[in-house]
Amino acid sequence: MEKSQFKIVSATGIHARPATLLVQTASKFKSELSLTYQDKSVDLKSIMGVMSLGVGQNADIIVSAEGDDEKDAINAISESFKKEGLID
Repeated sequence: MEKSQFKIVSATGIHARPATLLVQTASKFKSELSLTYQDKSVDLKSIMGVMSLGVGQNADIIVSAEGDDEKDAINAISESFKKEGLID
């Protein structure tokens, strides 16, 4: 299992557009991916799950991946966060 912690710096947090892009990125991988925020964990391949967390600015989140391509999945999610301006 691979895990990475991130701090969301975007003033709007993870709203609909970046959430959609994160779900699309996660869905490209076979690994099971989850997003954890405030002790709640959801499937990162589920737009409803991601949106239900209400991740805002300065939130600390953890992305976990388990499977054959877990390292690649974490790296791709990290790149998506950077591309969307969610993290520094």
